[in-house]
Amino acid sequence: MSTKYSSMELQPSRIYMDCPQIFAADVTSRECSKSRLVNSVVHAACIIMKGRGRQLWMLMCVICVVLCFSAYSNSVVWRSMGASRLSSNEELSVAGARKLLEEEEWGTEKLHPPGTEKRLPHSIIFGVRKCGTRAMLEFLGLHPQIRPADHEVHYFDDDMNYDLGIDWYRNQMPYSFPDQVTIEKSPRYFITEKVPERISNMNNSIKLIVLLRNPTVRVISDYTQVYYNKKAKGKVHDKLENLAIEPSTGEVNTRYKAVRISIYHQHFERWLKVFRPDQFHIVDGDNLIVRPWEEISLVEEFLGLPHKITREHFYYNSTRGFYCMKLGHEKCLGATKGRRHPFTDPVAVEKLRTFFKPHNQLLFQMINRTFNWK
Repeated sequence: MSTKYSSMELQPSRIYMDCPQIFAADVTSRECSKSRLVNSVVHAACIIMKGRGRQLWMLMCVICVVLCFSAYSNSVVWRSMGASRLSSNEELSVAGARKLLEEEEWGTEKLHPPGTEKRLPHSIIFGVRKCGTRAMLEFLGLHPQIRPADHEVHYFDDDMNYDLGIDWYRNQMPYSFPDQVTIEKSPRYFITEKVPERISNMNNSIKLIVLLRNPTVRVISDYTQVYYNKKAKGKVHDKLENLAIEPSTGEVNTRYKAVRISIYHQHFERWLKVFRPDQFHIVDGDNLIVRPWEEISLVEEFLGLPHKITREHFYYNSTRGFYCMKLGHEKCLGATKGRRHPFTDPVAVEKLRTFFKPHNQLLFQMINRTFNWK
């Protein structure tokens, strides 16, 4: 132990021979950190402890532990800082991560029963907006032989989607068995001029379902949706009477989109030029609200399916003000459905009723059916 060295790095093997108890500490410290600082401290400690004994040896162990903990803490901090650099679009909550994992592009495709495949729709609900299309699709989903798409596809009315091709459209459909009916709904199809021809090119014998309701009520419901959407964003929305009635003339403003949509015969005429009358089934949207099982039964007949959905599948929710479904548990439509209509000037409402009356008569003649729209 009396041998002296001019440089610690010239005779590293001799240091271990003189201080064998330090060898294990040096190995441990190298595993904890690869830094030159730790190696230098350990080697220097060997020289010092040759004269100072066991106390310095214990002190060196403590220093090693502290350095290891510091290195680990730093790595955690750097990982956290790296995560914080994610943009708002890249940050994932637990729920968001779960959703991504459920999507096909983030993992394996969802499991589906053998014998099922994605098929083009046998039937399409093509309108009308705010007439109960979502409720109809949800209610039809109670039938074991009906497979509804879970979102509005907007294939035939959106040029970008349409350019993606028929295989893309098929891939938006749910998996189904050969004896099941696939249905999708996109209310904008009703008012888009090019849609009837495009659907016919896909399937000229397809069955089409359209929901209609009192056009004046539909205008108010349409306005209500926009009103609450803007209110949620802190934006001010003009009163319905100021939008639906021309201020200068006091007449109904036909430039207002909600009014144009409710002139049903102008849109329906395009569809009858492409499809046979027996390919359409018209749902009374007003009756769907108060007696949904009756309208569903008529749709089952139109689709050639056995009656499976009955009065027992529904219960009236007095809080929401409409019927909900029984699925072993209670299920209602989303919170945006059935919202209370903002107050509308009765004079404006009466003007709308008067305006739509002759248009309603033209529709009744066209479809050979009459509704009690007052």
